Amino acid sequence: MAGPTGHGGSLGAALGDLLRSQVTPRHRLSSYTAKHWHAQLSQLTATHRGYRALVDAGLRVTTRTLLNWLSDSKYTVRRSYRDLIHTAYENAAVVPAEPIPDPVKRGQFEISGLVKTGDDERERGNRRAAPLRIDGSRGDWDEIEELWLAGALTDDEFEDHFIDDIIVADIGEGTDGWDFPGTTYAVEVR
Repeated sequence: MAGPTGHGGSLGAALGDLLRSQVTPRHRLSSYTAKHWHAQLSQLTATHRGYRALVDAGLRVTTRTLLNWLSDSKYTVRRSYRDLIHTAYENAAVVPAEPIPDPVKRGQFEISGLVKTGDDERERGNRRAAPLRIDGSRGDWDEIEELWLAGALTDDEFEDHFIDDIIVADIGEGTDGWDFPGTTYAVEVR
């Protein structure tokens, strides 16, 4: 039975597509667009998530003060409080990434597409050549997961770390390293 599959124009893009099909990446909620402190505070105080963000940011004011601020957008609010409101707003606007699940980190990867090591360059995952099979459990996922959780895992970085930290850990350096110069890849994890 086929497992989750990712497709892309590079190995990194296919890996990213696979990962995004399994877990939610770090992202910004589209409803958080307010620029002025008063609009931000109004939006934050409308939800439990917003109140929590205000507390986590360190905003400690009485209910009366909060009501005064909300009732008048021209109310004079100290710069330090406006900064805390903005920090809380930005924190509430960002949804953290879910961790990479163990079935992905421990999975058996099948890579289809153009694979090159040394002078050996061939299309894998077709009738003439089996997909490149990689045991993900033998690799080190720490840097990949750190970048993923920070929302900084680009397709190029994913490909580079996957080669260095997962492929090399499983089957070695290859003749002259590993290269994926093709334009279409599929990655399935079992």
